Amino acid sequence: MAKPLTGRKVLLIAVSAFGVIIAVNLVMAWNAVSSFPGLEVQNSYVASQVFDKNRAAQEALGWVVEPEYSDGKLSLVIRDKSGLPAKVASLKAVVGRTTHMREDMSPTFDYVGGIFVTPLDLAPGAWLIHLDAKAADGTQFSQRIDLFVKG
Repeated sequence: MAKPLTGRKVLLIAVSAFGVIIAVNLVMAWNAVSSFPGLEVQNSYVASQVFDKNRAAQEALGWVVEPEYSDGKLSLVIRDKSGLPAKVASLKAVVGRTTHMREDMSPTFDYVGGIFVTPLDLAPGAWLIHLDAKAADGTQFSQRIDLFVKG
């Protein structure tokens, strides 16, 4: 014969169910906070004041960036709106994972035959390139580029 369902059993079931829900929420919140890579800008209001002007200048360049990774080398081909190699005065990049900063690298690129090349050991998976370049006329060019390395 089955034992009767008492108020004490119902209370234990309810407390256990909500305890599991609260524990899962705490674990998920901790993981979200611990994997947050940080802010893009210190003051978003100040950044918004010049955003449209900077975007228009960058779009006027007409640059297209094509990343490629093979044989331990990361290559960036930057072309202008005519399809020719862009006139890049300076180039900096940070290569890292999309979800954390532990594997971030700031490689030095060599300019070889119209292509920016650097030796880099990237494990398979999703990577993100934060590219900051300056055109010969001084126009800033910033772009986030997704790169997937096949394994």
